[in-house]
Amino acid sequence: MNTVLITGCSTGFGREIALHFLAQGWNVVATMRDPAASTLPASERLRVLPLDVTDPGSIRSALAKAGPIDVLVNNAGIGWLNAVEGTSAELAHGLFETNFFGTLAMLQAVLPDMRQRGAGVIINIGSSSTLKPLPLLAVYRASKAAVTALTESLDLELSSFGIRARVVVPGMAPTTSFAENVQQRLGTTGGFSEPYAPMAEAMLEGLRTFAPQEVTSTSDVAEAVYRAATDPDCPVVLPAGPDAIACARAAE
Repeated sequence: MNTVLITGCSTGFGREIALHFLAQGWNVVATMRDPAASTLPASERLRVLPLDVTDPGSIRSALAKAGPIDVLVNNAGIGWLNAVEGTSAELAHGLFETNFFGTLAMLQAVLPDMRQRGAGVIINIGSSSTLKPLPLLAVYRASKAAVTALTESLDLELSSFGIRARVVVPGMAPTTSFAENVQQRLGTTGGFSEPYAPMAEAMLEGLRTFAPQEVTSTSDVAEAVYRAATDPDCPVVLPAGPDAIACARAAE
């Protein structure tokens, strides 16, 4: 029976991805910084482990407990929305530390075993903001563009070892905690940069009010991740959700 390890499973995409793989009969290792926050239902095929992708010791400990991994889903990430002027270097470093360097650390931790076994799938979670520029997402978009670039080259590096790398690119997902996470970080940084505040507040409110058929659901992402895990012929960059698919087509 195949085993998938997913990072960032306490809410949103990660939780839905874990549920989807469980429903398909997989063994699931669902990781998160605080396992006490898990709302995943009990299952004999589910293990919930603590993992902070920015902490090398935490990564080593989780992987030692998880055992061999057939599929790694790098879902843990930080959202952000503000003008470049209103984004401190410290906050930008934090975004890249989790979104890019956390992904890189997980890859470097699992790839030696996958390479020795001659099999495995890496699935990174990107963002449709990399397909269509949007204001106030510059730093977040840059961190996710780095993930896409990493994945595209990684797939070429790994193909001769029987390993695939894919990046699933979700659209806007109002049912996730993206907007709430942005609000929490704004509370510690002094809010939106004043000249851009009206634009930013309108954009953040828009994330909460799009009609469901126009945006991405957590199930859209879970289905795309499962396809990436099981379909060797799926594209390296796989959009998830109607808005992401539309952006990808427009960019062709």
